[in-house]
Amino acid sequence: MTPSEKNALAVNQYLNFLAEIFRQRLKNHFAQDKKLPKASDVMKIVSARDDSELSTFIRNQKMSPEEITVLILALAPHVRPAFFDSLIEQNLTQSGDFPQLGGIRGKQFRGFLASGETALFLLAGDELHKRFEFSRLFSSEHFFAQKNLIWLDDAEPGEPPLSGKLEIGRDYLELFIQGKISRPKMSMDFPAEYITTELTDDDLVLASSTNRQIAELENWIKYQDTLMNDWNMKRRLKPGYRSLFHGPPGTGKTLTALIIGKNTGRDVFRIDLSMVVSKFIGETEKNLSQLFERAKNKDWILFFDEADALFGKRTNVRDAHDKYANQEVAYLLQRIENHDGLVILASNFKSNIDDAFIRRFQSVVYFPPPTAGERLQLWKKTLPSNAGLQLPSEADLSSIARKYEITGAGIVNVVQYCCLESLANNSNEITVEQIKTGIEREYQKEGKVF
Repeated sequence: MTPSEKNALAVNQYLNFLAEIFRQRLKNHFAQDKKLPKASDVMKIVSARDDSELSTFIRNQKMSPEEITVLILALAPHVRPAFFDSLIEQNLTQSGDFPQLGGIRGKQFRGFLASGETALFLLAGDELHKRFEFSRLFSSEHFFAQKNLIWLDDAEPGEPPLSGKLEIGRDYLELFIQGKISRPKMSMDFPAEYITTELTDDDLVLASSTNRQIAELENWIKYQDTLMNDWNMKRRLKPGYRSLFHGPPGTGKTLTALIIGKNTGRDVFRIDLSMVVSKFIGETEKNLSQLFERAKNKDWILFFDEADALFGKRTNVRDAHDKYANQEVAYLLQRIENHDGLVILASNFKSNIDDAFIRRFQSVVYFPPPTAGERLQLWKKTLPSNAGLQLPSEADLSSIARKYEITGAGIVNVVQYCCLESLANNSNEITVEQIKTGIEREYQKEGKVF
């Protein structure tokens, strides 16, 4: 049986259980049958120990029958769109609305969508004390909310909060249906792109002091669960880890973030600040909220490149715009402090970052321009190693490394230029003259005298 078939079979069993709960609750409500629905019957399905993603998740989370019922209630319209309408048509023959059932109609999806009222009706009927008890399933302290698994959409102003639509997290929906959580694509709802590299630790050349601090970040990733839970430090430490990478352009800040992700098996997402920052009041906070909610409880590294635009120093309040800009910075500070993962901010100048952020960073890592010895390593690592290709001698490279101050990114640009020149000339040689011409081009770009 394929994974898709296993997942479909399990979901179908849970839907059959939910349909029976639905029918039994309606019969009980209309006194056709005094028998109460038993949410505990779902445990027969769970105990069958099928290895579908849904059943495996339920067992791992040790979910109660009532929690499972709410989960299936939120899942149903996504896998069987006519599920609720078919049940309503079969079991509510009289005309008119049935407000106890709750639920709403979507804007594009015209079928029935369950609400918090729907869940409480199925689980508690009209028994007020049980309704009070089961309403905790939608509190911010429940693991549904903590894991971004299930939540209630905001109700209309003045209407009961439980009338909000029951929603299920997109990632969990993918997991239960497709068997895996795919990486999100960059969009207005998720203003970040997945980035990766084929380079490894061997290709990274950093100052020894920088390397030591990078090792600290990797140690947090490896041992943060032990630190927070086994050693019970979560009482004293805030969740997550925040680091500032600062230094001149081209010194390896982005590559270092990618290597950290590669070494620790974590995806790195670079935040597109042009999609985050908005001139409209409230939009920047909304965009960031969506980003952090999606990243919650994920083993992702969030990388804010050129972070000055978003995390810059607050200004003195001269007008409403300044006041709002300062509110944005305060909001960012709060969201980053509460995020449970690794957040890396990169800036060319540490002095551009607001002091309130810097005080809250666990580490501030400086990426200095490479020394002559480090530049020599970069030249050796970056020049192609094709068999038969003639390269400048060790002495020539040492001389170039000592004489010309250039960053790692600049060296990559120079080597690209030299390789293209050699290929265009049908030559198997990269010469010192080509390298110097490439360096001169880089100096001109930066406005430096060659």
